[in-house]
This record gives sequence, structure tokens and C-alpha cells, in this order.
Amino acid sequence: MAKKKDIRGAIRLADILTYLLFVLLAAAIWYGHAMHSVRNTRVPVLIQYTGKPGNIGLGGNGLPDTVMIEVRDAGARLDTYHREPLHLTIDLRQYIHGEKGTIQVPSDALRRSISDLLQGTSSLIETRPEEISCPYFTEKEKTVMLALDAELGLADEYQLIGTPTLNRTKIKIYGEDKVLGSTDTLYTEHQDFKGLSDTVNIRVALAVPANMRAETDSVTVHIVTERFTEKKFVLPIQVIGVPEGYHIRLFPQNAEVSVRVGISNFAQVQASDIRAVCTYSPARSDKLDVELRYSNPYITAAWTYPGVVEYLLEQ
Repeated sequence: MAKKKDIRGAIRLADILTYLLFVLLAAAIWYGHAMHSVRNTRVPVLIQYTGKPGNIGLGGNGLPDTVMIEVRDAGARLDTYHREPLHLTIDLRQYIHGEKGTIQVPSDALRRSISDLLQGTSSLIETRPEEISCPYFTEKEKTVMLALDAELGLADEYQLIGTPTLNRTKIKIYGEDKVLGSTDTLYTEHQDFKGLSDTVNIRVALAVPANMRAETDSVTVHIVTERFTEKKFVLPIQVIGVPEGYHIRLFPQNAEVSVRVGISNFAQVQASDIRAVCTYSPARSDKLDVELRYSNPYITAAWTYPGVVEYLLEQ
């Protein structure tokens, strides 16, 4: 009995596999027919504009970045248009004349440019919109400074090397006189950098007010960080401002000095770069503050122990 059930199960499995084989075969035949049959489809054409002066503003809804076209061709070619959209570049210099007017790309010029992008077997049926039209006007121009608006959070044991920089220091802005006249600096959108532990090169957007334009909408910020370490010295404390004919005795006479320096510049910092100094003041009768003075650019922070010393003024 079990043997008969196994035979019936094997027959049902064979029937299912046969059915699936015919389904796959039918799908393959249909797909092949679809790829070779001629039909119409709608595909996008992505548009890039060149040649527009920076001080030219656009009215209405601006210039479209996409035109939809209907194309007739074999299915395989149409499938290529879907996978690899067409890109059209339009030079606006031939359509801008005078301080204001209308940018007008007529339907015949638009169709001709798009047709040049199609394969020889493809026919352009229609474009939507049929033509490109947009009013333009000339705006006032001003060059202003660029500045970064950011909070910088460093990872443990890391420090900044220099100050963050932008890939440009100035930028042109466009708008009405009354708006431009009160603007001297354009800032980036606020950035919050946390846990910085490596060099950063990132594109950030500009915070351009709604009533003006900028020649670019983003800039690159460059931030350099480095792991730091401490270097220690024992230095004699110098006293300045002592009245003539007097001598000061300090307790203690030396200071333990620690400086923060980037690992790559550790060897560039020496004891001779630092002075521990007290300035005599008759207003303080028993103690003097210890001040650290240094000019080595690789020292980013410094501290001393003790910070205050006792003294005796001797004649």
C-alpha cells in the first residue's frame, strides 16, 4: 500500500513540474514577443541647462528639469530608454537677450534635439510639454563673505588642527538692492559634527534667504583632526617687574609644565619654547601667579603646577 502511495505522489510531482515548465516556456515566448513587437511608450528626458548668467533670475515655475516623451520602437529598445534615461543639454545663451524677456525653446527645436538622442529605429511621437517657456529678468549682484555655522564635537583625545575651512571664502548673491545691501556674510546651514576623529571633507548646503539667490547652493567644508598627547617639562620660574636693588626668592623655584601637542608634532616642541613667568606686584605681599608664555604653534594648550608660588622680597 505504501508503495502505491509513493507512485501516486511521484506522478503528481511530475505533473506539477510539467505544468511549471509550460508556464515558464509560455512566459519566455511572451517576453520574446514583447521585446520584438513595435509599440509606444512614455519615457522621461532629463534636461540640464548651461549658459545662464548668474544674475539672471527665472519667473513662474522656472525651467523644467524633465520632459516626458512618447516613443515608438521595438520593446527591447524601449526597455533601454527606461533603464538608461536620455539626457538633453540646452544652452540658454541663444535664448537670453536683454535685461528681461522670455526664454523660449520652440517645439520644433525641442523635438529636433530630442530626436537626435534617439536610436535610428525610434520615432518621436510627442513631447510634454511641447515647448519650454519661462520669463527671465536681471537681478542685482553682490559679493559677500562665506562662513561656517557649526558645532564641533571631538572624540576623546583628539584636537582640531587649525580651523575648519570652506573651499571658497566669497560668493556672489543676487536679489533686490534693499535685500543685498543688508547682507555682508552668507552662512552655511547649521551643522552638528560629533565625535570627530578623522579628516572631514563634506558638502554642506548654504542658508540662502528666500528673497535672494546664490551662485551655488552648497560648499565643501574641510576639517582636520589629530590625536593629541601631553609633553612634560620642569622649568625654572622667572620673575619680572622686580624693583631695582631687590631680589625675589620663590618657593618653589621650578614649575612642572604640561603641554598638549599633536602626535605628529611631538618632536617639534621643546622646553625652550615655553617660559614660566611671575610678574611682581606690590599689591600681593606673599604670593605670585605663575603664567605660561609660548609661541610654538604646535602647542594647543598648556598648564602648570603650581599655579601660584610664595616669595620673599630681599634687598
